[in-house]
Amino acid sequence: MITYFTFLILLLVMNNMNYVIKAFRTIVLAWLVIFQGHFVVVHGDFNYQDALTKSIIFLEAQRSGKLPAKHRPSWRGDSALQDGKSVNVDLVGGYYDAGDNVKYGLPMAFTVTTLAWAAIAYHSQLQSAGELENVRSAIKWGTDYFLKASSKRNRLYVQVGDPVKDHECWTRPENMKTPRTVLMIDQNNPGTEIAAETSAAMAAASIVFRGTNRSYSHQLLNKAKLLFQFAKTHKGTYDGECPFYCSFSGYHDELLWASTWLYRATRRPTYIEFITEEATTATVAEFSWDLKYAGAQILLSKFYFEGQKDLENFKKQADGFVCSNLPQSPYHQVHMSPGGLIHLRDGANSQYVTGTAFLFTVYSDYLATHKQMVNCGNKQFKSADLMAFAKQQMDYLLGQNPRGKSYMVGFGNKPPTQAHHRGASVPKMSPNKVVDCSMSFVYWYNPEKPNANELTGAIVGGPDRNDNFEDRRSSSSMTEPTTYTNSLAVGVLAKLTKHHAQS
Repeated sequence: MITYFTFLILLLVMNNMNYVIKAFRTIVLAWLVIFQGHFVVVHGDFNYQDALTKSIIFLEAQRSGKLPAKHRPSWRGDSALQDGKSVNVDLVGGYYDAGDNVKYGLPMAFTVTTLAWAAIAYHSQLQSAGELENVRSAIKWGTDYFLKASSKRNRLYVQVGDPVKDHECWTRPENMKTPRTVLMIDQNNPGTEIAAETSAAMAAASIVFRGTNRSYSHQLLNKAKLLFQFAKTHKGTYDGECPFYCSFSGYHDELLWASTWLYRATRRPTYIEFITEEATTATVAEFSWDLKYAGAQILLSKFYFEGQKDLENFKKQADGFVCSNLPQSPYHQVHMSPGGLIHLRDGANSQYVTGTAFLFTVYSDYLATHKQMVNCGNKQFKSADLMAFAKQQMDYLLGQNPRGKSYMVGFGNKPPTQAHHRGASVPKMSPNKVVDCSMSFVYWYNPEKPNANELTGAIVGGPDRNDNFEDRRSSSSMTEPTTYTNSLAVGVLAKLTKHHAQS
């Protein structure tokens, strides 16, 4: 740097400002090349607190039902206030899963389970960031809905809305007139995956509210027990949410996942007996709304570290998940883009990124607390290795990537402006206005211009396996966000906010 500035001073002495300007431009361009335009980065770190706050705002943007006062964002309004009326059940509330206006039970429950896990694991970090109450509110928005949906014994309402009709109309939820068809599971039409995932959500959330709302916590836990019994007794895969949320992995992972959360919430032997004697488990490389094995294995590893040696196999499988994802591992098998991003498949790939980052973050804490290592053949990895990889994955999404681009709406450098999302892309209008579905795509979907409303905090689907990205509403695999992508990011961002705060 001294050489450059000495050169500039000499040029000034020579009174030749043209050379000064050219030299200055050269230095600036060099900095841009070196740092890829990441002016949002300070000492290699992002403003994680801002990203955390915005990631929660997106979850609020996905709320269905009667919205509270001072709701964020301001362009959202009340919607779907008659949900459940066709079956004489109050199903108002809950969350829209992504860019459409359907409420799917399976991904909604996974969103709540993982958000509750973040609230449990990073309670102090969320509190320090001033976001704990917002996270609790987001969890309760989901669990209040699940209590309604499971109000009748051995019956669970699992979907509201007709996805086919919904996808034929590009309109905001406040103005939708498409059918609000209700689907349910019961003894004659079981759905073990959804029942068990909802049980997990209730059990995890019961821990979150144990210290602040004991009666509500008991209510959630009692419902979680009933739903688990229902899922275990009446086994069967429910395909009513196909082709959008088909459970390709089957229901054994959800049964392990739910029993693990119930054991964590109750410490009752009946659940650990199910886990060790009845449940099926497997080593996997993915953690998602469809595949929960790795999450359960990491949770159970904590109990193994605390002395429950009959759970050793789950620790080995948790290590297997890490070994499959960590690039330095001899057993690495997950594709990494040239820029260093996990890529499992097209279509909301960022969910696998935040899912892996979250499990690595939690597991790194367990390893650090108990002075343990991950074994990958002849190589061992420390807690710090896992956290470094989790941070690298999150940093990629926030802008440290070959394109120098953020994949979170409203955050960082060159963020997406055309998120594939009805509510964000359609201008705010009177709730009484009737939308012509046949023209809705012409007006609000096809134009290649920024959305009318900023979908703050939404982590979009992200780039392809070669780091290519198109910020176009029509490129849904790249630009559509999901609730579970963000719920999985909250815990990681909370830890990064605490340990990598900007100076």
